[in-house]
Amino acid sequence: MTTNSGPNPLLKNESSDDQVTMFDSKNYLSDVVLSNATCQRPGAAMDDEENQFIVDDVSKIINDTIEGTIGGTVYQQEKVNQWSAQVSEHCLSALSKLKKSFKYVVTCSIMQKTGAGLHTASSCYWDSATDGTCTVRWENKTMYCIVSVFGLAI
Repeated sequence: MTTNSGPNPLLKNESSDDQVTMFDSKNYLSDVVLSNATCQRPGAAMDDEENQFIVDDVSKIINDTIEGTIGGTVYQQEKVNQWSAQVSEHCLSALSKLKKSFKYVVTCSIMQKTGAGLHTASSCYWDSATDGTCTVRWENKTMYCIVSVFGLAI
């Protein structure tokens, strides 16, 4: 979902490449996104693969990491900090093994399924020809896990 509520005094050039993504755990499946992964690399140029943010690769890393860390578990409040740190660290480790010229930012949110709403948003001001983002929403019967990776070319 792209929003543009008028000129932003901090940005010199606003365009549709500025992305804001919001998640609402109550309406997520039907209203916000149709798939479990939203990955964007707007205006991606046809670069050689070693300098690209390849969203399919990043999405697979995120999903594999989540499944390996919390897949098959039941929500436990006392383990949420450990789980979110492990997911973030393992994603970052796997991304660094790709040996690409990127700086990565990884965020992980874990929330118990209670019927409460969850809203998150992100906005990026970057070079849309080289930089990219991938957000994966994972869930089981007791919790949600939302992981975002931002890849910024060096």
